[in-house]
Amino acid sequence: MNYDFDKVVDRKNTNCLKYDFMKEFHKPEDVMSLWVADMDFQSPKEVREALVRAAEHGVYGYTDTKKDYYEAVADWFEEGFGWRPEEKWMVRVPGVVFGISTTIRGLTEPGDAVLIQTPVYYPFARSIERNGRKVIRNSLCYNNGKYSIDFDDFENKIRENNVKLFLMCSPHNPVGRVWTREELMHMGEICQTYGVIVVSDEIHCDFTYSGHEHTVYASLGKKFAEHSVICTAPSKTFNLAGLQISNIFIVNPELRKRFISALNRTGYMSPNMMGIYAAQAAYRYGRPWLDALKAYLTESLDFVRVFVREELPGVHLIEPEGTYLIWLDCSSLGYSDVELNDKILNEAKLWLDGGSMFGKEGENFQRINIACPRSVLKDALIRFKQVLSMN
Repeated sequence: MNYDFDKVVDRKNTNCLKYDFMKEFHKPEDVMSLWVADMDFQSPKEVREALVRAAEHGVYGYTDTKKDYYEAVADWFEEGFGWRPEEKWMVRVPGVVFGISTTIRGLTEPGDAVLIQTPVYYPFARSIERNGRKVIRNSLCYNNGKYSIDFDDFENKIRENNVKLFLMCSPHNPVGRVWTREELMHMGEICQTYGVIVVSDEIHCDFTYSGHEHTVYASLGKKFAEHSVICTAPSKTFNLAGLQISNIFIVNPELRKRFISALNRTGYMSPNMMGIYAAQAAYRYGRPWLDALKAYLTESLDFVRVFVREELPGVHLIEPEGTYLIWLDCSSLGYSDVELNDKILNEAKLWLDGGSMFGKEGENFQRINIACPRSVLKDALIRFKQVLSMN
């Protein structure tokens, strides 16, 4: 099939968080939105057709998943990553952040220490703090335009703070690292030594670029799987965030029991009906669409790479290994973090994600979502260039 990712879909006046809530977020009404991590592409045709069939049935009662749903999910992970989860491991929740918060409540006690690797997806720290736990930061090392893990600091922080839980972003948002098997094993061995449970957010697992391969943390071996919670969802891959469906895999029956107990205390009972239909169709029929999308994103990344190098002096692209989010180092421009964010928002009229929201290590960085038609992406980068040219 031919997929038209250049098509501009008007999302305004659809209660879309990305385009219809400028006023609520105190942003100018005329900004271009390349911030929140959803895509401006229509979901695969098979997904849309499944939703239409469900809608036309006309009865939208309580719904749950059966064997065919599990098999579609399991087949997807087996084909893509060589890892086939068992059905009993799977717990369905509305979203990965919901799952992370449930894990924090179910597997730790108030006041316990939880480790994150900053700069990182900002709901990690919020979920820890809002559930009355202590945030411990293992800052990623940034050298020569590449991020790596400070393993000595990682172990010291765990030992000194009696860390109970490690929230890992894999692939990493926003820095775009796809952790190697060796890096995952190293972190996993340290966590094993100190009895730390690894909560692996793998929501971006389907987006890796040439030369990089995602490894499901639980696939490293039985001892790693038994002390982990694997958080997945079709939402990033197929643009289904609004349908509220995620799949959490917990191998260890005791950990799974504690997670489900915490889940039950929220009052959550059954998944979103439309989310079930969409996820099953996406995982069963969406591979060709995803392959075409990844090819398009690779071309978009090529465009960004050349544009930044030739048109944005003083801006450095952190070469992404995964995700459809790019991370720009703007520290050489000479602006403070506040000045940079103000210029981008009020002069360039761009709504991006300022790096400081991901932690102090992200100051003077910007995160841009490139999952949009290339004409939109080009317009955004030209706006960025014009602001730099005026100064």
